[in-house]
This record gives sequence, C-alpha cells and structure tokens, in this order.
Amino acid sequence: MNKNVVSTAWLAERIDEPNLIILDATLPSKIPEQLNGKCIQNAQYFDLKNKFSDTEAIFPNTFPSVEKFEKGCSNLGIKKNSIIVVYDVDGIYASPRVWWMFKTIGFEEIYVLNGGLRKWISDGYKVVDNYKTPSTNNNFKIDFRKIEAFRSYSFIKENLSSQTIITIDARSKGRYNATEEEPRKELKSGCIPNSINIPYTDVLENGSFKSEAELKFIFQKIIKMKPHELVFSCGSGVTACIILLASEDIITCKKSVYDGSWTEWATLERLLN
Repeated sequence: MNKNVVSTAWLAERIDEPNLIILDATLPSKIPEQLNGKCIQNAQYFDLKNKFSDTEAIFPNTFPSVEKFEKGCSNLGIKKNSIIVVYDVDGIYASPRVWWMFKTIGFEEIYVLNGGLRKWISDGYKVVDNYKTPSTNNNFKIDFRKIEAFRSYSFIKENLSSQTIITIDARSKGRYNATEEEPRKELKSGCIPNSINIPYTDVLENGSFKSEAELKFIFQKIIKMKPHELVFSCGSGVTACIILLASEDIITCKKSVYDGSWTEWATLERLLN
C-alpha cells in the first residue's frame, strides 16, 4: 500500500495513542444522510472550506495564509510530533487535499485513511456521535519552504508546450472534453491545452484506492513520458490531490498542484484573451 495511506486495521491498533490526531475532512455536501453526525472515536472536524482556506480569495479552496493555517492547527491541538490521520466519511475525496496541505509545510507524519468512515464501519469498528474537543491549544508554527508545491496560471501558460512539465486534469472526461457543463455555471467546460485527463474516479474503487498494480497501469502513459514535473489540476484544487496521492509511490518526479485549477484557468482565459 502507498506509504501515505493507512488501513482501518492500522488506525484501530493506534486509536488511543496520545500523539495521534484524527481529522474528518469531509465536505458538508459529501456527507451521506445515513452517516450524518457519525465519526471515528477521537476524531475532530477539519473545516477545509472555512478555517483552512482563504475565504477572501477570488477562487474557491485557495490555500490559506501561514497565520490562518497555524491558528487552525493550534486549535486542533496539533503539535510538531503529532501523527495525523485524515479521512472522508464516504471514501476518498477531500482527505488527500488535507494530506497535501500538510506535506507542503514539511509535515511528514500525515496519512490518509483508505476507504474513510464507510470502510471503517464495514470492517466492524465502532463510531461515535460527537467530535473530540482538543485538551490544549498549541502555539503551532510552520516552516513554509515548499513554495514550488504550488503552481500558478502564469507557470502553466509558460509551459504549455513543455514535454517534461505535464499537467494532469482530474475532472471527468465530459468536463475535460467539453461534452458536459461545469458545476459552476459561469465557467465554460474544456481543458488546459496539452493536459492529460485522468479522472479521479479512475484511481478509486468502492471509495478506496485501487491496488498498486492497477495504478501503475493507469499511469503507464505518464511513466513512459519521463516527466520532470507533474502539475495536478481539477475544478478547484481538491480532487487534483487524489490523483497526486495515487501517483506518489509510482511516479518519482517533482509534483505540484495548480491551486486555482480550471476555475482560475477558464476565468483568466476569458478575461485576458
């Protein structure tokens, strides 16, 4: 299994460890009615949309300021020596985004729970009805050094013809091929020129990541291209991280996320061209 992804059994064995932080990163729109209000023992809610995004930015899900990120982590009781496991209620969706966010600040002990809460329940582990309240608020500080983990509109534009810097689009084939509308009605559908489409659903099965052999098959075209850097994009920077995480142990090259993704690209292409 991907070294950044853990099983329900792995988590169950460590559920009471004092330095373990469990985060539920589920977006409110992705919570099935039958699982609403349910969570893993000791879990806390990771509010990606509000407390861990720049809510004043033009585009959705923009990475927050260092100060806002530090405050959010401090309020969750996160320390430098914490071991973090992040999950979604209904499989894999926003949790890889949270994994990537922590990786960009140099935090190594961060893992995604394969299959999320649904898999946790199906494997026979108990759930509770209330999130844990952290016992302490810490003065959490980060050393933000991985600025190249982010890529901008101008960077993508400058490298459209590159043979070694490749953009991977995690949206559906219909959105990529402009045969279905974008969820944001003000945006046209389509794709960044020369990008490669790997829908995030292609790397998942029943809410969990597919096997390493299956993922290698999916990424074989990319592997043969021997890229210097992969830039992952989607609608607004969330599902791009699913593809990034799926590729982590399979493709060894520099990886980054186009944080503005198609929302920014389509908007700026309309305004600037």
